[in-house]
Amino acid sequence: MSDQNFYPQAVEPNNGRTVGGTEHSWCLAVPGGTGITVLALLLSKPPNHSLFQNALRKLQISHPILRSKIRHDPTSHSFSFVTAPSPPLQLDLPSTHLTHFHSILEHELNRNTWLHPDPPSHSETEVFFASVYASPDAKWTLVLRLHTAACDRTAAASLLKELLELMGKNEAEGAGIGWDSGEMVEVSLGIEDMVPRGKASKPFWARGIDMLGYSLNSFRLANLKFEDASSPRSSAVVRLQMDVASTDRLLAGCKSRDLKLCGVLAAAGLIAAHSSKCLPVHQQEKYGVVTLTDCRSILDPVLDSHHPGFYHSAILNTHDVKGDETLWDLAKRTYDAFAKAKNYNKHFSDMADLNFLMCKAIENPSLTPSSSMRTSFISVFEDPIIHCSSKLHQQIGVEDCIGCASVHGVGPSIAIFDAIRDGGLDCACVYPTPLHSREQMQQLVDNMKIILADDSNYAES
Repeated sequence: MSDQNFYPQAVEPNNGRTVGGTEHSWCLAVPGGTGITVLALLLSKPPNHSLFQNALRKLQISHPILRSKIRHDPTSHSFSFVTAPSPPLQLDLPSTHLTHFHSILEHELNRNTWLHPDPPSHSETEVFFASVYASPDAKWTLVLRLHTAACDRTAAASLLKELLELMGKNEAEGAGIGWDSGEMVEVSLGIEDMVPRGKASKPFWARGIDMLGYSLNSFRLANLKFEDASSPRSSAVVRLQMDVASTDRLLAGCKSRDLKLCGVLAAAGLIAAHSSKCLPVHQQEKYGVVTLTDCRSILDPVLDSHHPGFYHSAILNTHDVKGDETLWDLAKRTYDAFAKAKNYNKHFSDMADLNFLMCKAIENPSLTPSSSMRTSFISVFEDPIIHCSSKLHQQIGVEDCIGCASVHGVGPSIAIFDAIRDGGLDCACVYPTPLHSREQMQQLVDNMKIILADDSNYAES
């Protein structure tokens, strides 16, 4: 099991549990702006608010963590999940000037309900919020906003699927949803308590050496140019999309080289970042790449993708990049480094180390370059979300969908939330602004797309 001594301990609540080590890190990160998970749906048909509310209530009944609050105890500096006896969520209908789908997404990424009170006091805040925005052009945006400690990317994608199924079913049946107050299901354990025995073991001296290595490397890592490192930050999104034919060719290239999409996305980002600096071809820079892997299938007990909570772990690798790198060579090197680390269980054995260093960066931003709180250049997920439209989507009027999370607290310069949507690559690329400008990040993402689509990269495929 991972070392829990890094984290404050609290008295276990009767109707919930104390957060685990990874969840504690997110409870510290979210108030600063990293870890606000948002799912946004663009609809061409007006949603039935009553059916939407009923579907949300059923989700909370099925998944107790979604009807929980995060309790903060300033005395012990600890956090707990406290589960409500009945679904507390109320649908929000904001009155706002925002009308564009993209603007609403960014607005929700920066709606931080989890700020710590000042001066510190006991507080309890729900982990789950839902809103409906109406636009003058007869479009509607449904938004789910969640605390990442309670819902990671895999769980968010599954919740969205469940929600649409419930909305379609409720619309067909016209039925309400009841609530049995006697039905109480406990919030599941945190990831640290579900790691298979021995997988997270590491000698004390090895832990110290690894933490020293991570700390020293952080000062040697290259970053994108910081446009404004002193102003307050928010999260913004640039989208990277490719058509089905280009995506098929990209995935075929990955398959033929025995690597995953995350490797080639990271490589494209590294090449684009290095070329943006107009350095001499042979000048080398070291960049940090964080790869997030969903651990549900390898936990004890095994969890399915519908199980809410945060069950991802991260692997941090560093890569030396020059101006003459080729896409597939760097992609193979990037992916193989991740796969080797995972094969050695570093996603489990280094979990406590990375959580500890993340918390230290939150507490002491000056430990990061220009107090930017950037801990790597790029983050990617091991596997993309697969999304296929259906008759149900047509019935409800789904035109577009984006899922991502905020990164303007501690985190990378660019976080890639990738999906294969109806056969085409669709990435939400989230970045902190004004640390990086929209023009700067749009250019970076445009260059990534050019690199991914470049015919010369497929000459041997």
